[in-house]
Amino acid sequence: MSNNELYDAVIVGGGPAGLTAALYLARARYRVLVIEKDRFGGQITITHEVVNYPGVEKTSGEALTETMRRQAQNFGAEFLLAEVTDLKLDGDIKTVVTSRGTLRAFSVMIATGANPRRVGFNGEDEFRGRGVAYCATCDGEFFTGKELLVIGGGFASAEESMFLTRYASKVTILVRKDAFSCAKSIADEVMEHPKITVLFNHELVGVEGNDMGIVSATLLNNKTNATDEYRAAGDDTFGVFVFAGYVPNTTLVKDKVALNEQGYIITDDNKETNVKGVFAGGDVCIKPLRQVVTAVADGALAACAMEKRAAMMHEKTGLVPEVPNATRKAPEESRASLAPEPENDGKFVSAEMIPQLNAVFERMENKLILEVGTDASEKSAELVGAMQELAALTDKLEVKTVEGGENTPVVRLLKADGTFSGLAFHGVPGGHEFTSFILGLYNAAGPGQQIDDADKAKAMAIDKEISLKILISLSCTMCPDLVVAAQRLASLNDKVKAEVYDVNLFPELRSKYKVMSVPCLVVNDSDVSFGRKNLSELLEHLSKI
Repeated sequence: MSNNELYDAVIVGGGPAGLTAALYLARARYRVLVIEKDRFGGQITITHEVVNYPGVEKTSGEALTETMRRQAQNFGAEFLLAEVTDLKLDGDIKTVVTSRGTLRAFSVMIATGANPRRVGFNGEDEFRGRGVAYCATCDGEFFTGKELLVIGGGFASAEESMFLTRYASKVTILVRKDAFSCAKSIADEVMEHPKITVLFNHELVGVEGNDMGIVSATLLNNKTNATDEYRAAGDDTFGVFVFAGYVPNTTLVKDKVALNEQGYIITDDNKETNVKGVFAGGDVCIKPLRQVVTAVADGALAACAMEKRAAMMHEKTGLVPEVPNATRKAPEESRASLAPEPENDGKFVSAEMIPQLNAVFERMENKLILEVGTDASEKSAELVGAMQELAALTDKLEVKTVEGGENTPVVRLLKADGTFSGLAFHGVPGGHEFTSFILGLYNAAGPGQQIDDADKAKAMAIDKEISLKILISLSCTMCPDLVVAAQRLASLNDKVKAEVYDVNLFPELRSKYKVMSVPCLVVNDSDVSFGRKNLSELLEHLSKI
């Protein structure tokens, strides 16, 4: 093994915990790589306002974590957009298998975060995506002018309820206990809001509705055991938002490190698991408070222990990873401003993205034609400009524009011979969909992301025409998983077509499929489902249709 193929530490997950660990390790001049499958920054990037991070009076989650990423990068941390598919954690040198190759490191940190927890009330599954939602940023706009029920009594419930008042006519919070579990100042602000009503000691038993959405809910007073029916004014439909905790993303390390009964990773005071050289931080760990400030603390603690392990491994193995730009130093002028960055002077691709994009383009086996279908809208002009910027970076992409057609603006990925690859994006693939679009290029051009052999066999065995429409929002953190899975499937099998739609640009599709949450998957224009799915889950879903 050559030293330039080895890392002192690989961090799986690019949220605050992972970025902080990378900053500490890189500043100590160790070679560290952060792997993120979606977008660096984690869940906090969808939070519009952060006011409780020490030393920062007010900022957004995206601006805060982008500053963390830049700090780590300025000290020499490396970053990779890829999905980790397997971990081999025995021995002194750990192996990390990703969709873009296999990596090795003396230590691995798991910082994969958590996903919203489902409650289990009657009708939750039936109305998911048609009235039941879990992300205010992703789905709040769908309920403009509607009444909402919000489930949960913690910080997330309070914060997201305040955000939802931007859209809703009325918000009723159901708190299972007799008080909020968040800070009193936040609870008081919620209680005083003119659009918010709080019902303590109340739980949601179930919801009922029709094709138009939820029309009634049964509420339980858990002190008196009395039940009441909730209906919106004028018997209008209403929404239910669930903020009742999270489920840790620990599938990757199940049966590899010790977990508690709820699936959270067990660590010691240094954030090390029961497996030597394997650490964890952030929302994936057992902790009484899940906030950015506790995540960065986890990252710092883990990094200090990982530094010691790296030094010990250098001496024990005689292997010392070659750190790129080993003479680096902190920038003389601080770039740690927490104000949002200018939008790249109107450019689609920032200078910081170019090295990562070039790494993808270099590995693409075949050329692609980006066929842009346009109309007279500003979005069409924006899409043409975006695709031209990408094509200017590589000779493997060519832009061709065509006027007219359905559901424009759209970019279709064509093979070099002009045939349709099966992948298309309707809208401008920015926000959380930028990465999934770039992965779509890589998958369409080959060799594509590495996937499980069993999944590949199932994908290639499909022998009937399948049309997949994926309706997304650019602000949705859960949409890219389904987009990438659908695109990978289409790249493997010519019978499958995967077309992605920014639902905010195509309200007629929102109405047609009664979409009140994203991501929404429409199979062959008839089967409609909601929620994130990886490739295995998508194949399982298709097998049942």
